[in-house]
Amino acid sequence: MRVALTFTGLATVLFAPASPGAQTVFAEDTLQDEDAAIVTSGDTAFQSAPVVQDDPRIPQVMEWSPRNAERLAAVIEGIASEGLDPADYRPDLLRAEIARGPGEALNRRASGVFAWLVEDLRDGRTPMEARRQWFVVDPDPDLLPTNDIMVEALETGDVAGVLRALNPTHPDYAKLRAALAETPASQRDKRRIIRANMDRWRWLARDLGGQYLITNVPEYQLRLTVNDQIIRTYRTIVGAPGRTATPQLAETVQGVIFNPTWTVPQSIVQGEGLGNRVLGNPAWARRNGYTATRAENGTITVVQQPGPGNSLGVMKLDMPNPHAIFLHDTPGKAAFQRDERALSHGCIRTERALELAMTVAILGGGATRDEAVEISTSGEYTRVPVERTMPVYITYFTFGTDIDGTLRRFDDIYDRDAPVLAALDAPRVGNRARETSEDVIEIVDDLGPIT
Repeated sequence: MRVALTFTGLATVLFAPASPGAQTVFAEDTLQDEDAAIVTSGDTAFQSAPVVQDDPRIPQVMEWSPRNAERLAAVIEGIASEGLDPADYRPDLLRAEIARGPGEALNRRASGVFAWLVEDLRDGRTPMEARRQWFVVDPDPDLLPTNDIMVEALETGDVAGVLRALNPTHPDYAKLRAALAETPASQRDKRRIIRANMDRWRWLARDLGGQYLITNVPEYQLRLTVNDQIIRTYRTIVGAPGRTATPQLAETVQGVIFNPTWTVPQSIVQGEGLGNRVLGNPAWARRNGYTATRAENGTITVVQQPGPGNSLGVMKLDMPNPHAIFLHDTPGKAAFQRDERALSHGCIRTERALELAMTVAILGGGATRDEAVEISTSGEYTRVPVERTMPVYITYFTFGTDIDGTLRRFDDIYDRDAPVLAALDAPRVGNRARETSEDVIEIVDDLGPIT
């Protein structure tokens, strides 16, 4: 009897010439089309398309023994411990192919679901359109190609261990995993939010590096971290909800600017009349550190010079990015005492900013302690480049470990949980984009006063 199995999410088989007279078989995710492939007991129907050149990021169909396929099926059946849904990977259909024995059908099925598991464990299951204001490009698909991972799993037979090694190395992921295991099924909402935040860790690089800055926007805290251990923490002020919400980024500190100047954006120079006030009241401008020039076309440029009243305070971290987001000081320290600090126009203001600046400059090899003290107290604009750059991760976790080591819930200040939860509840999406299509909103008026 011929039994036809139509399923959501088997790999389409693509044949591409690898060399004259040879063929390479690739597995490509086609979860959006239930009729993309039909497997029968006697013959196979599939879509095919030419591929000009082998791409190591496109998973190939490889030879799976029934024993290795059994190991894969066991991983799938226990994958809920990682916050994923076993049903996404159709273990029933995999076991059906295992029962039929070795052959091309088993190879395609096992290679396809293995590739999906790699993608979800390595890159996250949430599609990019559900990751609001997420501008981080995960490097892991290039560092850990699916083909290499599959070869290792098949050669060693340690399918579970190879897949487990894809988990984020940060200890917070392990804590969330343990919390999920301890949360009973009856607490559905808590389990959903834990799963969502486990997936957020996968959106980042698997290994964040040995030394980095990381801020969780809803926690209003910045951490200086070495070997995943918190060295120092700083309260932060982040973007207010709406257009000025702080986006999620992974950038690099290339230098520290002590005693910065501030070129005032035209939204303030023109929109709030600051330009005319500076030109019309030199004494007031001098007291507040402003200088202004008028171009031939009438445009007024206003720059606030270094000083105690400078809107950037005494430092900013130089971390170039198209959003114009950076970490900086502020003369308005009182707002750090508030519990809810989503108050800025997007940039991140940090308490004890001079301490942070000096620490980054010293750790980065840009200055000794004595040099940093001398530069910072000079009152002069000075950019200190660092020899050892430092990653900065601006993240958004609504359930995680706080700076005291307590696992807890944080307010979803930008309403970014709902699309992630909906995506995890919906059928798995294949062929996911690695980069967001959202527009970059350049922060041009971050430094308005906080009242």
